[in-house]
Amino acid sequence: MTRLTGRALRLTVFIGEHDTWHHKPLYSEIVHRAHAAGLAGASVFRGVEGFGASSLIHTSRLLSLSEDLPVAVVIVDTEEHVRAFLPQLDELVTEGLVTLDDCAVIRYAGRGETGPGATGHRETGRGDR
Repeated sequence: MTRLTGRALRLTVFIGEHDTWHHKPLYSEIVHRAHAAGLAGASVFRGVEGFGASSLIHTSRLLSLSEDLPVAVVIVDTEEHVRAFLPQLDELVTEGLVTLDDCAVIRYAGRGETGPGATGHRETGRGDR
């Protein structure tokens, strides 16, 4: 697992919940490729409402005509690793928005790590969250 402290780059991919890549959710393909590329981590967040280039509002409210909710895939790693991953997004994302933001990482420790800066969840018996 990668350990980051200090400056990093946050990659956010905004897509639709129903966007697919070879009949599977696009957000899942992005996460799996990020994992295979050895990036520090990726998370998928489902929005409750939003709109994009189409100007159609997508919402989870009852009686809505649209259920294709917005999804954000967020990846944080070193600038070098994130930029090396961008060509894969060129292949995958045909509609959506990709943003890059400088950020500061306070702490990151992979599962089961011990020592200074580790989260210690396994040692306290709480397990992974």
